[in-house]
Amino acid sequence: MTRYSVDLDQHQLVASWGTGEGDLSTRIAVLPDGADTSVLLALARSLTQLSAAAWRTYTHPASAADSLEPNSEGWRREKEREAFGEVPGAIAEPHLPHGGAMMVSYSALVESAHRVGRALHDLDDEALVKAVLAEAAFELAAVENAELGDLTSRAQQAVLLSREDASPVQVAAADRLLQQDPFGPAELFSAVDPTAAAVAAAHWLAAAAEVAAESSGEHPTQVVLEADNIESLPHETPTLVLGLIEDGATPHEAVTKLVRHAMHITDGLLLDPVALRDQLEDFEETVAEHTGEDDPDLDDVAVRLTPLDPKRPARDLLEDLLAGIHGCWLLHSDSGEDDEDDEDLGDAEDWDDEQAEEHQRRSHERFARLVRETAAANRDRLI
Repeated sequence: MTRYSVDLDQHQLVASWGTGEGDLSTRIAVLPDGADTSVLLALARSLTQLSAAAWRTYTHPASAADSLEPNSEGWRREKEREAFGEVPGAIAEPHLPHGGAMMVSYSALVESAHRVGRALHDLDDEALVKAVLAEAAFELAAVENAELGDLTSRAQQAVLLSREDASPVQVAAADRLLQQDPFGPAELFSAVDPTAAAVAAAHWLAAAAEVAAESSGEHPTQVVLEADNIESLPHETPTLVLGLIEDGATPHEAVTKLVRHAMHITDGLLLDPVALRDQLEDFEETVAEHTGEDDPDLDDVAVRLTPLDPKRPARDLLEDLLAGIHGCWLLHSDSGEDDEDDEDLGDAEDWDDEQAEEHQRRSHERFARLVRETAAANRDRLI
């Protein structure tokens, strides 16, 4: 979301937002002379709340809800997204206290706009009102652009957000980047929505796992776990995703399921308590088996509710999936299939740094070629 602040030295209202590569900021307006600092801070705080509410309609779209029936979660999300059109009016003519009472909107977005309007009413500056209305329109347009898969300008902040669904446009963009570099170019983290990037990465991980399985003799779902014996890897999540795909899930289904679950944990929700109960029972049996005790003490043992970082689940998943692709290359390289192609480099035990780097470059290129071929052969899995 965009964060708004008051520059006391320049007496300006400032907006800042993240881009995946760092933060950008811009001046929104010059603030009126003599204004009370608390009122200025109320304006900045309300604008930040407005941005947060607007971007929540992006990260929690109605399309990701189970139902759109009246009063369902999906229905509420639809109504909140439709409320974008009410924002300008709420800012220009906010609800004000009257007779010791004040109307409060059920919509977090609209109520934030009313708070912005009330702060502007207290400041009583026509030029500031115009500037804030233009800024609110620009912020809402950024959300709309992100929904369409256009992550340019202010909408680029979407690369830092986890979303319960994935834009087909963004999935296609991530797929093209992975086609160029199956190990994952830096642009995946600065130009693409992370949930969509993770969907594409899951498809490429499955392809990499097939290549590694063929060369190593391991099952495709176990290759990242086996590669962890060569180099320490975050193997749990890639192995879980490979298992879901092996069981018939599409990359989109596997990724959005994990991201959505982690986002619910972040929101303080546990949607499947029965599954948690089963997990705890299995966990207690595992601890009992490990300790040899029939009734082990679990007071000091923690259980993870999600394998992802709940503060940044989509980007965390993307990082793990790319690490899984690297692990597949490790296992493929360790199988020795590249040895015959590197005979011109001499005996591996006698390689200097330059020869070792050349071997690794060739190995990367050979593996990438095989993964591209496998990914192309299974493209219907991604689409």
